[in-house]
Amino acid sequence: MTDHRIPLAGVIGNPVAHSRSPDVHGHWLKRYDLPGHYIPLHVEDIDLEQVLRSLPQMGFAGVNVTIPHKVRAMELADFISDRVTLIGAANTLTFRDGKIYADNTDAYGFLASLRQGAPDWNAAAGPALVLGAGGASRAIVSALLEAGAPEVVVANRTRSKAEGLRADFGARLRVVEWVTSGDQIADMATVVNTTSLGMQGQPALKLDLSGFKRGQVVTDIVYTPLMTPFLSEAKSRGATVVDGLGMLLHQAVPGFERWFGQRPEVDDDLRRAILG
Repeated sequence: MTDHRIPLAGVIGNPVAHSRSPDVHGHWLKRYDLPGHYIPLHVEDIDLEQVLRSLPQMGFAGVNVTIPHKVRAMELADFISDRVTLIGAANTLTFRDGKIYADNTDAYGFLASLRQGAPDWNAAAGPALVLGAGGASRAIVSALLEAGAPEVVVANRTRSKAEGLRADFGARLRVVEWVTSGDQIADMATVVNTTSLGMQGQPALKLDLSGFKRGQVVTDIVYTPLMTPFLSEAKSRGATVVDGLGMLLHQAVPGFERWFGQRPEVDDDLRRAILG
């Protein structure tokens, strides 16, 4: 912010009460003794454009955007990053000179989480299996390909959505049937669950997970529970596992830096604060 107002930021969603983003940003504001506030904002679809246009006049430097507004936020932005174009959704908006700048930090958060949780991970070590084909999957597929994965195999319960990814990302992406996707695990260097299956209150992920083995890196974007049955099975078979909380924490870093002027650190203190 270039004026005397205390900078504000927040997260827009519907619903939004469950979001942990206020806890993350609140921790950093306190840790670095910075002026500012981060606020959850429940916004209905019909009101999104009016709200986004009004926030800069209220002192907001930017906002995170969560379900169901990520695509609409991209459409309303004045400028969008290459990453937003590739993924087809925005999760981080910055307000500057009366304009809305849209970015997507999910791919960054995913890679940063893997590199912190599994320092020896190398995308180029072999193919990756991605379960699910939603918005998070698109970000993760793009991240894996950019990081050097020779092939990304995608399985989704509705095959047509996975085929949509194949059309967008090209020959390095292969689609397999959901019911047989567990058969692919043994041949993978990296395995990622981007579905909500296994989350607290959701159905279990019912696939054959016996192919997990030592030398693989396995991660889940679910973080409630922190150790999902998917990750527990992988760990029991010797794979290196990375929980889903890291992606949530790391994807918040670029926005916080832009809005409050301090690049924050994702460390054990932050994890304890969010889990506590």
